[in-house]
Amino acid sequence: MRYIIIGAGAVGATIGGRLAEAGSEVVLVARGAHAEALRTDGLRLTTADGTRVHRLPVADGPAGLGALRPDDVLLLAVKTQDAITALDAWGDAEVAGGGTAAQRLPVLCAQNGVESERLALRRFARVYGVCVWLPSTFLEPGVVSALCAPRTGILHLGRAAGGADATARTIAADLAKAGFDAPVVEDVMRWKYAKLLGNLGNAIQATTGPEPDPAKAALLLRAVREAKAALLAGGIPYASDAEQSVARDGKVDQPAGVRGGSSWQSLARGTGSVEADYLNGEVCLLGRLHGVPTPVNDVLRHAANIFAREGLPPGAMAIADLTALADEAAARA
Repeated sequence: MRYIIIGAGAVGATIGGRLAEAGSEVVLVARGAHAEALRTDGLRLTTADGTRVHRLPVADGPAGLGALRPDDVLLLAVKTQDAITALDAWGDAEVAGGGTAAQRLPVLCAQNGVESERLALRRFARVYGVCVWLPSTFLEPGVVSALCAPRTGILHLGRAAGGADATARTIAADLAKAGFDAPVVEDVMRWKYAKLLGNLGNAIQATTGPEPDPAKAALLLRAVREAKAALLAGGIPYASDAEQSVARDGKVDQPAGVRGGSSWQSLARGTGSVEADYLNGEVCLLGRLHGVPTPVNDVLRHAANIFAREGLPPGAMAIADLTALADEAAARA
């Protein structure tokens, strides 16, 4: 199999680099200064094992690769707000022997939230969900770090529509060889909904900073309570805290220190967008569909988007001010 990493940022570059270390064939897809750095200087990837430079093929889209191969695996690691553009571009790419990527190739959605699988299933015949537990950092072009040990990360995977198959098991074996735990599960979306609950704090980190604070924890708890109520009303199952602890404990220990999550990093890089519409906004959507108020999540979604659109520095808002906005919204709900 050849792995085409569409979105070689923090998560994508870590998976791609580790797969390459383990002997898999990998292509990194990136744009702008990051793509130029990858081409010129290689991917500088730091893990718990040390720092290595990977000189891998780099493309900015399917045109640069010619006809795709029947054994290609597309691993989608762009942020969800960029998923449609990527899916459309790669789905129409021709595969050697006939047909398009959307008709013939597997696409793995290695992203936060639960929307990309639905977007992909509208376009691709073979869609797999990946629940990503992979703390990693990408703040400058060509440089990525992922410091968990003894495993670099945990990647539950399975068919997005439910079930598992030989393709998932083959990919999981490659990922395991590359330093990841990669359980193949029949219900991958149940794991992704559980991960969504933890990602509701991304907006809090982005706007008020990643440093621990009891007030931040309290606001996150309110957002999670709203989300659990909306999931319950919608009849949507999610993996329990106990299940997640069993899956992770002792496998992905992180070194001490404060790190910003994916939304904080997006603001730090000045990307102009964050995932909030597909994290906190997913909760708002479910709440509106099932009659559950979600004022805290709506405030977090709105605040993070303002930071992204206006180019505000991450962490510039006081947690007291963000909490006050949530209190006002909750009083109106």
